[in-house]
Order: sequence, then C-alpha cells, then structure tokens
Amino acid sequence: MTDRSANLSLPYMQPSQAQKHVTFNEALGRLDALVQLSIASADQTIPPDTPMLGDRYVIPLSATGEWSGRAGELAVREDSGWVFLTPKAGWSAWVLDRETSLTFDGAAWIEGPTLQNRPMIGINTTADPVNRVAVSADASLFTHDGDGHQLKVNKSVASATSALLFQTAWSGRAEIGLLGSDDLELKVSSDGTNFKTAIRTTSGMARPWLAALRIGEIAITMFKAPT
Repeated sequence: MTDRSANLSLPYMQPSQAQKHVTFNEALGRLDALVQLSIASADQTIPPDTPMLGDRYVIPLSATGEWSGRAGELAVREDSGWVFLTPKAGWSAWVLDRETSLTFDGAAWIEGPTLQNRPMIGINTTADPVNRVAVSADASLFTHDGDGHQLKVNKSVASATSALLFQTAWSGRAEIGLLGSDDLELKVSSDGTNFKTAIRTTSGMARPWLAALRIGEIAITMFKAPT
C-alpha cells in the first residue's frame, strides 16, 4: 500500500505507526493549503520578508532565494518554513493581486478559463452540435479595433453554402449569400421549405438578375442591368 494519496499526495497513517497525529496534521495542512485555493501572487520573484502563516504563492520564472529553481510550484508558508507543492493539470487558483484565476494546464499556469478550441459556447442560451456558438440577446455588436471591421462567412468549396438566414419562429423566410455557387443570391420563402430566388448577381460579371416581384399592384419583372 502506498503511503500517499494519488491526487493531493496526502500522507496516510500506517499500521503500528508512532505519533499518528503528525501524519494526520500534515494531511490537514495539505488540505488547508489546496482546498479553495487562492494565492497572494504569481508574479513575485522574491520570497516575502515577513510572510503570514498560510500564505500561498505560485512561483514565477527567475524566482530567487528559497524559491529559486521552483518555477510553477506552489509555495505555502507553514510553521517550519516554505513548503513546495507540485501542481497537477486542472488545478485552479484565484490570484488576489490580479483579481483573476489561473489554471495549471500540465506545463504552466495560464490565466482564466481558455476560450480556445472550445467545442461549444452558449451565451444566455444553450449551444448544440450544429449551432456551436449560440447567443440570446436583444442585439449583438461587432465593432472595429481602430479602423475597419469585417464579418466573414467562409465555405470550403463553391458548391457549399455560406449565407445569412433570416427566420420567423425558427422558420426560414429569407437567405442571402453564396448559395451553392459563387454567385451572390437573395432567396425568399413563405414556408421555410420552398425558396425562390429574388436577386442574383453573378460572381464574374456583376450583373444583377431580379425575379418577378409584386409591390402593391405593380409587378416588376426580371431584368439585367447594363455592364
């Protein structure tokens, strides 16, 4: 039987062990240091001159003194001095002087929960395998970062679709984009199933093509604009 727990390396009391309270108190001290983990700093390279009992730090690179050579470890102040704990992937800590969280990814402490390569993100609603980014709000804002701004809708091949779909009660009523070709099209529907092309502009000639539209009692037939 091992004498330490697998995750937090808590010491186990052994059969016929003398002074069992020493092992028990060490385990309690380890739990006190790691449960609800918050650290004073992850940037301080010099150990504090007058640390308080229970103070915790993530040791940064180029640390000096007693922390030298222990980058990435947790330094915990106990009665006997500094105790150093090796983190495991997934450990998280609140950083008091930054007012942010750090998570250990197995190699380094990274700030905050990462949003890179997340399978789905739902903001005020639930995302799903098709709508992997879902937002429920009165409006969504995309603005510039000093100059212009582009909203990009990309497809892999010309025969695929990249478009904006406008719906009523989750039923499609209009779609604009590259709909199965590289021509820009606007299609409309009354039932969400059958769509008719209202406007098409060919990708190579920039000639708009309009289908018959009825505005009031006036019927507008298709036409081609001059090149």
